[in-house]
This record gives sequence, structure tokens and C-alpha cells, in this order.
Amino acid sequence: MAMKARVEAVLNVGLRIPSIMLLEVLYRWDVSSFFQKIQRSSLNNNPLFQYKYIALYLHYVGYILSLVLLTLPRQHLVQLYLYVLTALLLFAGHQLSRDYVRGELDSGYEGPLYLEPLSMNRFTTALIGQVVVCTLCSCVMQTKQIWLFSAHLLPLVARLCLVPLETIVFINRFAMIFTGLEVLYFIASNLLVPYNLAKTAYRELVQVVEVYGLLALGMSLWNQLVLPVLFMCFWLVLFALQIYTYFSTRDQPPSRERLLFLFLTSIAECCSTPYSLLGLVFTVSFVALGVLTLCKFYLQGYRAFMNDNAVHRGMTEGITLLILAVQTGLIELQVIHRAFLLSIILFVVVASILQSMLEIADPIVLALGASRDKSLWKHFRAVSLCLFLLVFPAYMAYMICQFFRMDFWLLIIISSSILTSLQVLGTLLIYILFMVEEFRKAPVENMDEVIYCVNGTYRLLEFLVAVCVVAYGVSETLFGEWTVMGSTIILVHSYYNVWLRAQLGWQSFLLRRDAVHKIHSMPTASALQLQQHNDICSICFQDMKSAVITPCSHFFHAACLKKWLYVQETCPLCHGQLKSQLQLTSSPGAANQGTPPANQNPAEVEQEQGEPQVELDTEEGTQAKNTPPMKTSADSSEHYEWD
Repeated sequence: MAMKARVEAVLNVGLRIPSIMLLEVLYRWDVSSFFQKIQRSSLNNNPLFQYKYIALYLHYVGYILSLVLLTLPRQHLVQLYLYVLTALLLFAGHQLSRDYVRGELDSGYEGPLYLEPLSMNRFTTALIGQVVVCTLCSCVMQTKQIWLFSAHLLPLVARLCLVPLETIVFINRFAMIFTGLEVLYFIASNLLVPYNLAKTAYRELVQVVEVYGLLALGMSLWNQLVLPVLFMCFWLVLFALQIYTYFSTRDQPPSRERLLFLFLTSIAECCSTPYSLLGLVFTVSFVALGVLTLCKFYLQGYRAFMNDNAVHRGMTEGITLLILAVQTGLIELQVIHRAFLLSIILFVVVASILQSMLEIADPIVLALGASRDKSLWKHFRAVSLCLFLLVFPAYMAYMICQFFRMDFWLLIIISSSILTSLQVLGTLLIYILFMVEEFRKAPVENMDEVIYCVNGTYRLLEFLVAVCVVAYGVSETLFGEWTVMGSTIILVHSYYNVWLRAQLGWQSFLLRRDAVHKIHSMPTASALQLQQHNDICSICFQDMKSAVITPCSHFFHAACLKKWLYVQETCPLCHGQLKSQLQLTSSPGAANQGTPPANQNPAEVEQEQGEPQVELDTEEGTQAKNTPPMKTSADSSEHYEWD
């Protein structure tokens, strides 16, 4: 059943490719210009010019038939192709009969076949071919009435009966006429089939639209016709034909530079119509999907497909190509100009693919650096891919600058590659810091500060690149040629890549400064308090050699609590609000007079507070002696009055 389903899927796509090829040919063939050339060359004496309007009508009929073939159900499409195949086999059978009769006329021998070896060989060859044709027609039409497809055997039977050669010629013509009448009878008997099929299809379409709507109808047709795969296969066939045509007309193999030019010009030739442009768009989408899937497999193996990310599907690159092609009027350009424009558009597409690869690789690389996974092969794959993403975008930017003059548009294009290299560099530096911490077998105290500086540095570099692009665009607009599109691009680039980056960076800086201020306003636990607490940090689950105490008397690493405060202003354990409590603590008169400094030893506090207790009466002294000590890990900071 699986094999049958695959065969049906292949047939569903393969049998529809000729319809799109026919649409491509009809779009390229301009009937009006064709007849205008005939009119100019023949001065209205060419008889073809009289059939101009008939050709126009046939042109539109061809469009309609192509669309019908494209949307025809698979069962009817297979049946139609079987009928066409049977007609071609019958034509081949009559061609064999005609060639045989022509060979016999050229030889002029009318005697028995077994007396002439050459005549016998011709007869045997023609007979075998005719039998094969009859058998294939019977199998294709699924009928045992093989005599319906054997009219082209009449000249062979007549020759075997020693009929004169002139009579065999008339018999051959009679056989062709008989076969033609059979075909006409078959067409006439099935003349209402297209009408009934169209009527049924219209009824089903109306029902689907009434029940589910136009959107559901479009999605159903999209899934049934498998349009992305169909257009991709159509474009690959068109591209293969273009490459074959080029190499079949050239004697010498092209050079290396010529191969690149051949590749670009072939792609340019294969996107000169809306149909071929859609084919290129879907082909690029599937290529991008294949590259991203290969990237996932290279990094994680088969585990990458267990939790597949639906974002990286390759459609982003295809949509980018389509928007750029429509915006620049790619179809309307000449082949050479189209090839140069395609080189820039494909550069943008490749840069987008590299950015998607970085989005896949970045969390995996950082997870490997932060984890204790010691598999060298995993680390090698992650680092090698990062090195590729570091070098290749810069190399692409260098190569495209060699071919084109620097302007605002080119600077926008290569800036994406530069930003990708900067992001990869930041990822690699953080990975190296994680690995250094792993080899030290102990957490680095200021690791968070170092990582923040690394992230801030390459974010600042990204911001500077965006500022340089905007500055270059503004200078080119002021001192060069001003265009509405260029000014719009500058405004959009300024808002998204400059203003939003600056705003997000400043907000991140304010959050970090606020978190640092909160950490510094909290008391630091002494060695005795840490010993009495005798617990781990509840955020990182590591031992605490130093800690800060929250207003709710909980102990945390300062760096861990700082990371927590970037996200929310509550205690990680009791979820109490820290902001209001810290404000009360820092306000004058908020604490009692007996509250000691945060870093003062609790033993000294007890010693200072123990002197007045000597003058207590005996009953109170006895009660004080019988009171158990209040020294627990969680309550050691209850001596401080925070409220």
C-alpha cells in the first residue's frame, strides 16, 4: 500500500507538468507580434496572415485546456494520458506500415517472401513491430479485442498473399482511414464526458464553497495538486532542458568563470514568465529547507527531528525572492540584466539561509558549552559549523563587492552578512567562556559580567553597522540622486535597525543597573551566617561561599539573584515583592534603633545586648537562661527588622 501511494503521488505530480509547460509556451508566444512579423516580411501576401484571429482564439483555447489539464482529478488525468498513449502507438504502427510499403516499392520485388532474404527480413521486422504495437494498445486500453488496433497489419497480410505492390499502397491508405474512423467514433461516443465532468466539478465546488468557504476550497486544491512540488519539478525540468540545450550546441567545455555565468543565465532564462518565476520560488524554498534540515542533522543527528521547529521551513527565503523579483520587475528585464539582478537576489536569499542556520546552531552551541557533555564529536560539529558561518558570509560580502560598485542598496545587502558574522563571533566567545569555566571545575565569580560585556560588545557593533548603513544612505540621498523608494528604505532601516536596537539596548542597560542597585542594597551574609544556613543556592543549586540576604531572609548567590531580578522583582522562593521591601529598608527611620549593621557578627550583637540583662530579677534571669537559642539557618537574619 505504501508503494502504491508513492506511485500515485509521483503520477499526480508528473502528469501535470506538461500542462504547466504548455502554459509556459503559450505565455512566451506572443501571437500579435508573430503575425506582425509575418505581415512585415510578406507584405500581406502570406496566407497565414488571414488566420490571425483563428490563431488568437486557439491561443485562448490552449490556455483553457492547460488549466483544465492542471486541475483534472488524477484518475481522469491518468485515463486521458492512456488515450493519448494509445493514439501515439497507433500512429507509430501506421508509420511502420508506411515505411515497410515504401521499402517494398523501392526493392520492386513482388515474388514470394521466402525466396528473397532482404524482403523476408523487412517483413519479419515490420511484423514484430506491429504485433508489439497491437499488444501494447490492448494492454493500455484494457481490452481483449485486439483486432480493433490491428488495421495497420493489413499491408503485411496483403504482401504475404502476394498482392501487387500498387494495390498494397491503397490497402495501407485504407488501413489509415479505418483507424482514423475508429478514433473519430471513440471521440464522438465520449463527446459528452467533458461536459458531464465539468458539471459534476461545478456542483462539488458550489457545495464546498457554501459549506466551508473559498479559503477551504483553495487549501483543498493546494493540497490535492501539491502545487509547491509541482512547480518545483516543472522548474527543474525547464532548467535541465536549458542546460542540455546549451551543452548540445557547444563543442568545447566552458571554463570555470563561464560555468558561473552559464548557471546564472540559465536561471535567468528559466524565470522569464510568472509560471517559471513561481517554480524558482518553490525550488529555492525546498533548497533552503534541505539545507536547514541538513544543518539540524549535522548538529544533532536523528534527535533533531523529534522536536522539529516549525519556523525553519524554507518559506521565508522563497517569499523573499518573490518579493524582490516583483519589486524589481525581474520578468520584464533582458536576460543579461536579469542574470545580474538574480545574482544579487540570490545573495540575499543565501544570507537569509545563513541567518536561519545561525538561529538553529546558536542554542545548540551554547547548550553544549554550558552542559557537561564531553563528546568531542558533538563539540567539533558545533564549532565547525560556527566557523563556517563566521567565514562564509564575510567571503560572500567580499566577492559581491568585487563584481558591483558600492552603493546604498549593496551596503544594505552585505550588512546582513556582516551582522551574521558578528553574531557568530559573539556565540563562539560565550562558548569559549563556558568551556573555560568547565575546565576550571568551579564557577567563575564574575562570569555573568563577562558574558554581558561580550553580548553588549557585539550588539554595539551591530548597532554601529546599522548606523553606518543609514549614514551612507542619507549622504547618498542628499548629495546624489533622491528617490522615494530609497528614502522609504532609509526610514524603515532607521526605525527597525537603529531606533529599535538602541531602545532595546538602553532598556537592557536600565534593567541591569536596577538589578545591580538592588543587589548592592541587600546585606551580605557573614561566614557564620553561611555556616549556620548550611544550604545551597536555590537558583543554581551550588554551594555558597558568599551570599546576599533578601528582605524575606533567604540566601542566594549575588550573581544568581541578579539574573533573576532581570526578569522579575520577586523572591525566587516565596515570591514576595522585593522592590517595596527594599524601598522601606532604604527609607530613613524604617529600621529600629536596635538594628545592627548588616555585616556585624551576631555574637557581638548578643554580647552588646546581654549587659543590661544582668540587672534583671531572678525570675526573668531564670526564664532567659531556659530560653533555647534562636540560631537556625533560615532564621539567623530574623534579628534584623526589615519592616
